[in-house]
Amino acid sequence: PFRAGELALAEVRRKHNTTLKLLCRLAAEAVLGCPGGVLPHRDIIGQLPGQVLRTSGGARLLLRRPSLDEYVLLMRRGPTIAYPKDISAILMMMDIHPGDTVLESGSGSGAMSLFLSRAVGPKGRVLSYEIRDDHHSLAKKNYRRWRSAWEIGHTDEWPDNVEFILKDISTAAADMESVTLDAVVLDMLNPQCALPVVHPSLKPGGVCAVYLANITQVIDLLDTIRSCKLPLLCERIIEVTHRNCDAAETNRSVPFIARPSHWQETHSAFLTKLRKFRPLLS
Repeated sequence: PFRAGELALAEVRRKHNTTLKLLCRLAAEAVLGCPGGVLPHRDIIGQLPGQVLRTSGGARLLLRRPSLDEYVLLMRRGPTIAYPKDISAILMMMDIHPGDTVLESGSGSGAMSLFLSRAVGPKGRVLSYEIRDDHHSLAKKNYRRWRSAWEIGHTDEWPDNVEFILKDISTAAADMESVTLDAVVLDMLNPQCALPVVHPSLKPGGVCAVYLANITQVIDLLDTIRSCKLPLLCERIIEVTHRNCDAAETNRSVPFIARPSHWQETHSAFLTKLRKFRPLLS
């Protein structure tokens, strides 16, 4: 059953066959509000997930626990997050295993950190670098909120395996000397600035996945690799697109842009897969 302190997701049907999702952290004195009325949290606590409850206005709410992808889409965010469909492609691209050590540059709102945390497991380690203090604080807050809620609603603990570091990755060469990385993911404005610092710590054969918003950034990245003669081979560049087609979509005009505002799900991203190789001895 739901308990105080954990996260609950409420779904309510709206016009044009759409669904409104509301995320809340349960507290005995709190109230969940929606367009169809209010529902006290005390009426949710003690209920089993999957129950349909009515608000004060008669609206029907389906209550359940949120999945991780729903949490990252509904959690508080500062910068635009890497979306779950992009993160899934990145995880497959890097082929991360439990116990791996992964570096992330660009903590953002913490979405990628959470998925990496689950992928490497309790024996793995995630190093998450962020240059902005506000993004750094928000990423830590979102990560801790998910972990604490998970421990209340599940029998197992979510691994405490992410180290959030407030630092410009381009100045972290000294930090990298004592670290061996199985994989690297870069979600930042100028990822080419990070490559000279992180590639010496990346295992030979390891993958660096770079998340970029447009093809111009991809070209700049590859030009830097060539000009600096970095031991990185570009194996693959893919454009990941995502577009929801539903009844509501036909009733409004939604611009197709690379990185959307919070309410848009139509967007694209470019993922570049770089593989470290060992240069031939002369």
